[in-house]
Amino acid sequence: MTLVHHRHDGDGWVDCACGQRHWGRFGAAGLLVVDDERGVLLQHRAHWSHHGGTWGMPGGARSSAETAVDAALREAAEEAAVPPDAVRPSHAWVEDHGTWSYTTIVARPVRPVVARAADPESLDITWIALDEVASLPLLPAFGALWPRIHAAAPSDLVLVVDAANVVGSRPDGWWRDRAGATVRLRDELGLLAPVPATSLGLPATQWWPRIVLVTEGRARGITSLDGVTVIDAPGSGDDAVAAAVAAAVTDRPQDYVVAVTADRELRSRVDAAGGRNLGPSALFEITHRGD
Repeated sequence: MTLVHHRHDGDGWVDCACGQRHWGRFGAAGLLVVDDERGVLLQHRAHWSHHGGTWGMPGGARSSAETAVDAALREAAEEAAVPPDAVRPSHAWVEDHGTWSYTTIVARPVRPVVARAADPESLDITWIALDEVASLPLLPAFGALWPRIHAAAPSDLVLVVDAANVVGSRPDGWWRDRAGATVRLRDELGLLAPVPATSLGLPATQWWPRIVLVTEGRARGITSLDGVTVIDAPGSGDDAVAAAVAAAVTDRPQDYVVAVTADRELRSRVDAAGGRNLGPSALFEITHRGD
Protein backbone atom coordinates (compact mmCIF):
# COMPACT_ATOMS: atom_id res chain seq x y z
CA MET A 1 0.00 0.00 0.00
CA THR A 2 1.34 3.47 -0.89
CA LEU A 3 1.51 5.92 1.98
CA VAL A 4 -0.08 9.27 1.27
CA HIS A 5 1.94 12.36 2.12
CA HIS A 6 -0.08 14.69 4.32
CA ARG A 7 0.85 18.35 4.25
CA HIS A 8 1.71 19.99 7.54
CA ASP A 9 2.67 23.44 8.79
CA GLY A 10 6.36 22.85 8.10
CA ASP A 11 5.92 22.55 4.35
CA GLY A 12 7.33 25.59 2.58
CA TRP A 13 10.54 27.22 1.41
CA VAL A 14 12.89 29.27 3.57
CA ASP A 15 15.18 31.99 2.21
CA CYS A 16 18.24 31.07 4.23
CA ALA A 17 20.99 33.34 5.57
CA CYS A 18 23.41 31.26 3.47
CA GLY A 19 21.86 32.72 0.32
CA GLN A 20 19.98 29.58 -0.75
CA ARG A 21 16.38 28.42 -0.45
CA HIS A 22 15.73 25.36 1.68
CA TRP A 23 12.63 23.22 2.17
CA GLY A 24 11.12 23.24 5.64
CA ARG A 25 9.78 26.28 7.47
CA PHE A 26 10.96 24.77 10.78
CA GLY A 27 13.98 23.00 9.39
CA ALA A 28 14.19 19.49 8.02
CA ALA A 29 15.44 16.06 9.03
CA GLY A 30 16.32 12.73 7.45
CA LEU A 31 16.92 9.16 8.57
CA LEU A 32 20.08 7.30 7.58
CA VAL A 33 19.67 3.64 8.54
CA VAL A 34 23.03 1.87 8.82
CA ASP A 35 23.21 -1.92 8.89
CA ASP A 36 26.48 -3.74 9.58
CA GLU A 37 25.85 -6.22 6.78
CA ARG A 38 23.84 -4.31 4.16
CA GLY A 39 25.29 -0.80 4.36
CA VAL A 40 23.11 2.32 4.33
CA LEU A 41 19.52 2.70 3.18
CA LEU A 42 19.36 5.37 0.47
CA GLN A 43 16.66 7.00 -1.61
CA HIS A 44 16.99 7.57 -5.35
CA ARG A 45 15.05 10.81 -5.70
CA ALA A 46 12.28 11.21 -8.25
CA HIS A 47 13.30 13.28 -11.28
CA TRP A 48 10.59 15.91 -10.64
CA SER A 49 11.85 16.58 -7.10
CA HIS A 50 14.46 19.12 -5.98
CA HIS A 51 17.82 17.80 -7.26
CA GLY A 52 15.90 14.95 -8.89
CA GLY A 53 17.83 11.86 -9.89
CA THR A 54 20.35 12.20 -7.07
CA TRP A 55 20.74 9.91 -4.07
CA GLY A 56 20.21 10.81 -0.43
CA MET A 57 18.33 9.64 2.64
CA PRO A 58 14.57 9.67 3.21
CA GLY A 59 13.73 13.00 4.80
CA GLY A 60 11.81 16.22 4.64
CA ALA A 61 10.38 19.21 6.46
CA ARG A 62 9.74 19.19 10.21
CA SER A 63 6.41 20.37 11.53
CA SER A 64 6.31 22.93 14.33
CA ALA A 65 5.40 20.19 16.83
CA GLU A 66 8.06 17.65 15.84
CA THR A 67 11.51 16.90 17.13
CA ALA A 68 14.14 16.10 14.52
CA VAL A 69 13.92 12.41 15.45
CA ASP A 70 10.14 12.38 15.10
CA ALA A 71 10.34 14.07 11.69
CA ALA A 72 13.06 11.74 10.41
CA LEU A 73 11.14 8.63 11.49
CA ARG A 74 7.90 9.92 9.96
CA GLU A 75 9.56 10.78 6.66
CA ALA A 76 11.28 7.38 6.48
CA ALA A 77 7.93 5.67 7.08
CA GLU A 78 6.20 7.77 4.42
CA GLU A 79 8.91 7.51 1.77
CA ALA A 80 10.60 4.17 2.47
CA ALA A 81 8.07 2.16 4.55
CA VAL A 82 10.54 1.95 7.47
CA PRO A 83 8.53 1.21 10.65
CA PRO A 84 9.56 3.73 13.33
CA ASP A 85 9.91 0.97 15.92
CA ALA A 86 12.27 -1.04 13.70
CA VAL A 87 15.22 1.30 14.30
CA ARG A 88 16.88 3.16 17.17
CA PRO A 89 18.82 6.43 16.92
CA SER A 90 22.59 6.16 17.28
CA HIS A 91 23.85 9.69 16.60
CA ALA A 92 22.94 12.87 14.77
CA TRP A 93 24.58 15.51 12.62
CA VAL A 94 23.09 19.00 12.62
CA GLU A 95 23.78 21.48 9.84
CA ASP A 96 22.61 24.74 11.40
CA HIS A 97 22.39 27.90 9.29
CA GLY A 98 20.66 29.93 11.97
CA THR A 99 17.52 30.58 9.95
CA TRP A 100 17.30 26.91 8.90
CA SER A 101 18.77 23.58 9.95
CA TYR A 102 18.93 20.00 8.72
CA THR A 103 19.38 17.08 11.11
CA THR A 104 20.67 13.74 9.89
CA ILE A 105 19.63 10.97 12.29
CA VAL A 106 21.88 7.92 11.97
CA ALA A 107 19.97 4.85 13.19
CA ARG A 108 20.47 1.12 13.64
CA PRO A 109 17.93 -1.63 12.89
CA VAL A 110 16.60 -3.39 15.99
CA ARG A 111 14.82 -5.93 13.81
CA PRO A 112 14.89 -6.68 10.06
CA VAL A 113 13.95 -3.66 7.94
CA VAL A 114 12.19 -4.43 4.65
CA ALA A 115 12.17 -1.05 2.91
CA ARG A 116 10.67 -0.01 -0.42
CA ALA A 117 9.74 3.09 -2.38
CA ALA A 118 6.47 3.96 -0.66
CA ASP A 119 5.50 7.23 -2.35
CA PRO A 120 6.11 9.10 -5.63
CA GLU A 121 9.13 10.97 -4.22
CA SER A 122 11.37 7.92 -4.71
CA LEU A 123 12.60 6.15 -7.83
CA ASP A 124 14.10 3.50 -5.57
CA ILE A 125 14.91 2.72 -1.95
CA THR A 126 17.85 0.38 -1.62
CA TRP A 127 20.81 -0.66 0.51
CA ILE A 128 24.20 0.63 -0.64
CA ALA A 129 27.55 -0.52 0.75
CA LEU A 130 29.24 2.24 2.75
CA ASP A 131 32.29 2.36 0.51
CA GLU A 132 30.12 2.66 -2.64
CA VAL A 133 28.05 5.66 -1.56
CA ALA A 134 30.59 8.26 -2.71
CA SER A 135 30.49 6.88 -6.28
CA LEU A 136 26.79 7.78 -6.65
CA PRO A 137 25.44 11.16 -7.81
CA LEU A 138 24.54 12.42 -4.34
CA LEU A 139 22.18 15.17 -3.28
CA PRO A 140 24.67 18.08 -3.02
CA ALA A 141 24.18 18.84 0.69
CA PHE A 142 24.34 15.13 1.55
CA GLY A 143 27.43 14.69 -0.61
CA ALA A 144 29.20 17.56 1.15
CA LEU A 145 28.60 16.00 4.57
CA TRP A 146 29.07 12.37 3.54
CA PRO A 147 32.84 12.05 4.22
CA ARG A 148 32.26 12.97 7.87
CA ILE A 149 29.12 10.85 8.17
CA HIS A 150 30.93 7.90 6.55
CA ALA A 151 33.73 7.92 9.11
CA ALA A 152 31.35 7.69 12.08
CA ALA A 153 28.40 5.85 10.51
CA PRO A 154 29.29 2.32 11.75
CA SER A 155 29.85 3.53 15.32
CA ASP A 156 27.73 3.54 18.47
CA LEU A 157 28.42 5.06 21.88
CA VAL A 158 28.55 2.60 24.79
CA LEU A 159 28.62 3.93 28.36
CA VAL A 160 29.84 1.43 30.96
CA VAL A 161 28.90 2.91 34.34
CA ASP A 162 30.69 1.94 37.55
CA ALA A 163 27.59 2.10 39.77
CA ALA A 164 29.37 1.91 43.14
CA ASN A 165 31.82 4.67 42.26
CA VAL A 166 29.20 6.96 40.71
CA VAL A 167 26.68 6.47 43.52
CA GLY A 168 29.42 7.08 46.10
CA SER A 169 30.42 10.36 44.50
CA ARG A 170 27.39 12.29 45.75
CA PRO A 171 26.23 12.64 49.38
CA ASP A 172 22.56 11.73 48.95
CA GLY A 173 22.36 9.17 51.74
CA TRP A 174 23.40 6.24 49.58
CA TRP A 175 25.17 4.59 52.53
CA ARG A 176 21.79 4.00 54.19
CA ASP A 177 20.30 2.33 51.10
CA ARG A 178 22.90 1.40 48.53
CA ALA A 179 20.42 -0.56 46.40
CA GLY A 180 17.89 2.29 46.40
CA ALA A 181 20.57 4.79 45.37
CA THR A 182 21.62 2.50 42.55
CA VAL A 183 18.01 2.19 41.37
CA ARG A 184 17.80 6.00 41.28
CA LEU A 185 20.97 6.10 39.18
CA ARG A 186 19.60 3.45 36.82
CA ASP A 187 16.38 5.42 36.40
CA GLU A 188 18.30 8.65 35.69
CA LEU A 189 20.32 6.85 33.04
CA GLY A 190 17.14 5.47 31.53
CA LEU A 191 15.95 9.03 30.97
CA LEU A 192 19.27 10.24 29.60
CA ALA A 193 18.85 12.73 26.79
CA PRO A 194 21.13 12.59 23.76
CA VAL A 195 24.71 13.22 24.86
CA PRO A 196 26.45 16.24 23.27
CA ALA A 197 29.35 14.98 21.18
CA THR A 198 31.60 17.77 22.48
CA SER A 199 31.28 16.48 26.06
CA LEU A 200 33.08 13.30 25.01
CA GLY A 201 35.25 14.62 22.20
CA LEU A 202 33.32 12.63 19.60
CA PRO A 203 32.36 13.45 16.01
CA ALA A 204 28.77 14.33 15.01
CA THR A 205 26.53 16.57 17.14
CA GLN A 206 24.90 14.24 19.65
CA TRP A 207 24.75 10.55 20.57
CA TRP A 208 22.16 8.19 22.03
CA PRO A 209 24.28 5.81 24.12
CA ARG A 210 23.78 2.15 24.88
CA ILE A 211 24.27 1.95 28.65
CA VAL A 212 25.74 -0.84 30.75
CA LEU A 213 25.41 -0.37 34.52
CA VAL A 214 27.76 -2.56 36.59
CA THR A 215 26.59 -3.23 40.15
CA GLU A 216 28.27 -4.97 43.06
CA GLY A 217 27.71 -5.93 46.68
CA ARG A 218 24.35 -5.02 48.20
CA ALA A 219 23.30 -3.27 44.99
CA ARG A 220 23.23 -6.53 43.02
CA GLY A 221 19.91 -7.87 41.77
CA ILE A 222 18.56 -4.68 40.19
CA THR A 223 16.68 -5.31 36.97
CA SER A 224 17.56 -3.81 33.59
CA LEU A 225 15.54 -1.12 31.84
CA ASP A 226 15.00 -0.44 28.17
CA GLY A 227 18.29 1.15 27.17
CA VAL A 228 20.09 0.28 30.45
CA THR A 229 21.57 -3.21 30.79
CA VAL A 230 22.44 -4.05 34.40
CA ILE A 231 25.34 -6.44 35.02
CA ASP A 232 25.95 -7.86 38.51
CA ALA A 233 29.63 -8.19 39.31
CA PRO A 234 30.25 -11.72 40.62
CA GLY A 235 33.19 -10.40 42.60
CA SER A 236 35.14 -7.16 42.20
CA GLY A 237 33.17 -4.35 40.61
CA ASP A 238 36.36 -2.97 39.05
CA ASP A 239 37.07 -6.33 37.40
CA ALA A 240 33.53 -6.43 36.01
CA VAL A 241 33.74 -2.88 34.63
CA ALA A 242 37.10 -3.58 32.98
CA ALA A 243 35.74 -6.84 31.54
CA ALA A 244 32.61 -5.09 30.20
CA VAL A 245 34.74 -2.45 28.48
CA ALA A 246 37.07 -5.07 26.98
CA ALA A 247 34.10 -7.14 25.76
CA ALA A 248 32.46 -4.12 24.13
CA VAL A 249 35.68 -3.07 22.40
CA THR A 250 36.27 -6.61 21.15
CA ASP A 251 32.69 -7.14 20.00
CA ARG A 252 32.48 -3.90 17.99
CA PRO A 253 35.88 -2.21 17.61
CA GLN A 254 34.22 0.64 15.69
CA ASP A 255 32.22 1.74 18.74
CA TYR A 256 33.18 4.46 21.21
CA VAL A 257 33.29 2.70 24.60
CA VAL A 258 33.39 5.04 27.60
CA ALA A 259 33.65 4.00 31.25
CA VAL A 260 32.17 6.31 33.88
CA THR A 261 34.31 6.14 37.01
CA ALA A 262 36.65 8.27 39.11
CA ASP A 263 38.81 5.35 40.22
CA ARG A 264 42.34 6.01 38.95
CA GLU A 265 43.46 2.40 38.75
CA LEU A 266 40.27 1.39 36.94
CA ARG A 267 40.64 4.28 34.51
CA SER A 268 44.10 2.96 33.64
CA ARG A 269 42.65 -0.49 33.01
CA VAL A 270 39.95 1.03 30.80
CA ASP A 271 42.62 2.84 28.77
CA ALA A 272 44.57 -0.41 28.39
CA ALA A 273 41.42 -2.17 27.15
CA GLY A 274 40.89 0.44 24.42
CA GLY A 275 38.14 2.43 26.10
CA ARG A 276 37.78 6.04 27.17
CA ASN A 277 36.95 7.57 30.56
CA LEU A 278 34.41 10.02 31.92
CA GLY A 279 34.15 11.21 35.50
CA PRO A 280 30.95 11.03 37.58
CA SER A 281 30.67 14.83 37.77
CA ALA A 282 30.69 15.05 33.97
CA LEU A 283 27.99 12.36 33.84
CA PHE A 284 25.83 14.34 36.30
CA GLU A 285 26.22 17.46 34.18
CA ILE A 286 24.90 15.50 31.20
CA THR A 287 22.03 13.81 33.05
CA HIS A 288 20.86 17.05 34.67
CA ARG A 289 21.16 19.22 31.59
CA GLY A 290 18.16 21.53 31.44
CA ASP A 291 17.07 20.91 35.08
